[in-house]
Amino acid sequence: MRRLFPVTDETAARASGGGPGTAGAEGADREWGLEELAAAYAYPSGSGPAGPEPWLRANMVSTLDGAAQHDGRSQPISSAADMRIFGTLRALADAVVVGAETVRQEGYRPARAREDFAALREAAGQGPAPAIAVVSASLDLDFSLPLFTSPLVPTLVLTGAAAATDRIAAAEKAGAQVVIAGDGMGVDPARAVRALADRGLYRLLTEGGPRLLGQLVAAGVLDELCLTVSPMLTAGDAQRIAGGPPVAVPRRFELTSLLEEAGFLFSRYRRT
Repeated sequence: MRRLFPVTDETAARASGGGPGTAGAEGADREWGLEELAAAYAYPSGSGPAGPEPWLRANMVSTLDGAAQHDGRSQPISSAADMRIFGTLRALADAVVVGAETVRQEGYRPARAREDFAALREAAGQGPAPAIAVVSASLDLDFSLPLFTSPLVPTLVLTGAAAATDRIAAAEKAGAQVVIAGDGMGVDPARAVRALADRGLYRLLTEGGPRLLGQLVAAGVLDELCLTVSPMLTAGDAQRIAGGPPVAVPRRFELTSLLEEAGFLFSRYRRT
């Protein structure tokens, strides 16, 4: 892996072999360790007047022709480096926010504790693993899955106040914690972010799917996008990384980091 942006004089010199310590240079084409990836993807450290402000980042993958999935799943367009970053982003998060359809399609399991990140999480005041927060209006979920019955950290289910009471009861019976984050059937994205922050979950990561990401973009609550560009072409009618109605005015983000490995580009964009 090598860093393409931002580029400093030192990085450029090391990448071309003209500087000291080339073997450890960010510009050199080599596999980065987990500590380096964790530093590269660290959450902002700023705080608001009442304490830490929530920061919501998305992690998505897209082919060159804009497909976010192949045969309904993201794994076929991913790579080993993409999965290392995937694991790193999860290890840095307090909670992983995911849509119900993605839980069904991707076969979501509970987040696991990773020994490589144990000290880092402890130093940041985090538990052994991030909580999974599932966004669902209908609560049409299989609550017998390990995601709900045997997580290391209790799974959260974000839903609206009008959700069916029997489905709420089923979720709670399985061991999930139901969080009301909307007045009707659906979930209000801004309210969901605030509800998680109220539980001490400030470092937020969403892995989609496209419908949920589209809702977060439309609500203006997405702070950062980590986008993997896969060097593949799939054609077909696969979804883009974000779906739903267009926003009235396109959201502007700025590039803050660009890494590359084996033709895959790993970019970070922050809201301007």
